[in-house]
Amino acid sequence: MDGLDARVPEISPGRPFRDWVTTFGALSWSGFRRFATYRQATIAGSFTNIVFGFLRCYVLLAVAAGATDAKPGGYDAEQLATYVWVGQGLLTVVALWGWTELADRIRSGDVTADLLRPVHPVIGYLAPDLGRAAHAMIFRFLPPLAVGAIFFDLYAPERWFTVPLLAVSILLAVVGSLGLRFLVNATAYWLHDARGPITLWTLSAGILAGLYFPLRFLPDWLAVTFWVATPFPGLLQTPADVLVERDPPLMQFALVALQAVWAVVLLALAAYVQRRAEKRLVAQGG
Repeated sequence: MDGLDARVPEISPGRPFRDWVTTFGALSWSGFRRFATYRQATIAGSFTNIVFGFLRCYVLLAVAAGATDAKPGGYDAEQLATYVWVGQGLLTVVALWGWTELADRIRSGDVTADLLRPVHPVIGYLAPDLGRAAHAMIFRFLPPLAVGAIFFDLYAPERWFTVPLLAVSILLAVVGSLGLRFLVNATAYWLHDARGPITLWTLSAGILAGLYFPLRFLPDWLAVTFWVATPFPGLLQTPADVLVERDPPLMQFALVALQAVWAVVLLALAAYVQRRAEKRLVAQGG
C-alpha cells in the first residue's frame, strides 16, 4: 500500500498471551499516534493549562497565607504549589472531560462494528486510551510542571520510592478514569442520548477528584467518605498527594492500593455493563 504497513496482528490459539500483548501494544501505539497528529491543539491546550495553573496557584497560596493554621489541609506553600501544577498536568492525562466517543458510536449505531472485532470493547477503548495518556504525559504534563518549577518553589520528593509510586498511581488513575468514562458513556445504551450523564460527570468530576481544591480542606469525615466510597479522589488527588508526600509512607502505599482496587472494580463493572447492553442492543435501521 505504497509504504503503509497494512498488516494486522494475528491472534494465534497457540500463543494467546504473546498475541494479546502484541495486539494491546498495537492499539496503545495507535492511540499515541492519533493524538500526536493534533500538534496545534496540544500546544494550545498546554498554554491554557499553564494560564489556569497560575490562577489556581495564586488562589491557593493566598488561602494558605490567610489561614490561621500554618499548614492548611496538611500542606505547606511548596506542597500546595506542586499540588496545583501536578493537577494541571494530570487534567489531560486522566482525561476528566471531553471523551464522548463511545456514546457517539452508540447513538449512531457504529458501536455494532466494535462487537465484530476480536477484542473486547472495554479493552478496545482502554489500550488506545493508555497511548493517549502516554502522549499527554510528555506534551501536556511535563510543560506545565516545568513552568511551575520556573516561577514557583515546588516540593522535591525526599523518599526514593515516591517517583516510581507516582508512576504507578498515574497509571491507575488513567485506568480508573477510563472505567468511569466508559460507564458514563454506556448510559447511551439505555438513554440513547448520554449528554445528561456526561454533563453531570463534567460538573462533579473536577470537585470530587480534587482539581479545584484539595479534598483535605474538607472536614476529615467528609474527605474520608469521598476517598473510600467513591473512586474520584484516585483520579487527581491521590497522585498529587503521593508526589508531595502529604502522608507517611504506609499511607502513601495504602492510597495507591485503594486506587488499584477501584481500577479493578471499575473495569469489571464496565465489562458487566457492556455485556448487559449487548443483550438489548438494537442498531438503528434494523
